[in-house]
Amino acid sequence: MTSFLRSDRSRPVAIWLLAVALLVLAMVVVGGATRLTGSGLSITEWKPVTGAVPPLAQADWADAFAHYKTIPQYAQLNAGMSLQQFKTIYWWEWSHRLLGRLLGAAFLIPFVVFLVRREIPRRLVWRCVLLFALGGLQGLAGWWMVASGLDHRISVAPERLAVHLGLAFVLFIALVWTALDAFAGGARQTLPSPWGRRSAILLAMIYVQILLGALVAGNDAGLIDNDWPLMNGSLFPRDYAGPGLWATIAHSQAAVQLHHRLGAYVLLIAAVACAAGAWRSRYLAPASKALALGLCGAVVLQAVLGIATLMTRVPLALGLLHQLMAALVLATATAFAWRVRRV
Repeated sequence: MTSFLRSDRSRPVAIWLLAVALLVLAMVVVGGATRLTGSGLSITEWKPVTGAVPPLAQADWADAFAHYKTIPQYAQLNAGMSLQQFKTIYWWEWSHRLLGRLLGAAFLIPFVVFLVRREIPRRLVWRCVLLFALGGLQGLAGWWMVASGLDHRISVAPERLAVHLGLAFVLFIALVWTALDAFAGGARQTLPSPWGRRSAILLAMIYVQILLGALVAGNDAGLIDNDWPLMNGSLFPRDYAGPGLWATIAHSQAAVQLHHRLGAYVLLIAAVACAAGAWRSRYLAPASKALALGLCGAVVLQAVLGIATLMTRVPLALGLLHQLMAALVLATATAFAWRVRRV
């Protein structure tokens, strides 16, 4: 019987998965620009297929603008906006959604081709199916997020933004990890080592820090308390508490910014400790040690970018660079966690 597989590894499959990961990264960056420019609610309908075609005639633009005028964001923030100004924010959101559609096609079409050609290692076939399902879930979460800002709010709910971004980064991690598996072949036995657990904890810490950053973004909390290391001249913000526990954790601007700051300090210490321990470890190969040092440097750079972004009140360029750097830190942590599990 002919084997379903040609090999336990496939460089073309690895390159394809990494390319899809880069598309996810592009979506994250364009999504960040969409949020920072206040464009995320400019398209008030979810049309997965027909929505790929933007307004072409003047009547189509007038109709899209009329829909936007019915939501609270227009009435409370953008009343009197011209059609030309509306087109600017519309194109940002449309580009973000178009990237999502391209991402789906860039995954599905090569997946079918590789499957027919039997180039995907058997152990990765169902994982790829799950990756595609996760991408679809991410699209649904995006509309669920947008829907939160169409009736009673002037922006999307911060917790839904965190879920949307969190799913994007879960997909990003899974794509990078699976690409590495496809490139290197099946996992080999490793010596007993504490580094599998340590690297997983560090990866989880970075992921949680990204979610805390999403709450900062969703609450526009980078626009207050723009001094550092203090917060409006105090060690602890006076307006920390909201009317309840959830209101404090998810909706208090001062609280979410403080949590993100504290998370950054803890993560910075953990990254330095990880790099120092990895450098002295007898368990780790030189490649793993290099990744640990690179991860430490990336975390330090990200911390500096975060401070600069805060103290300049989140200009578009720095805001996007900070978000891009978060993804690069996460990718490095993923590679490190993957690498320490191999001889």
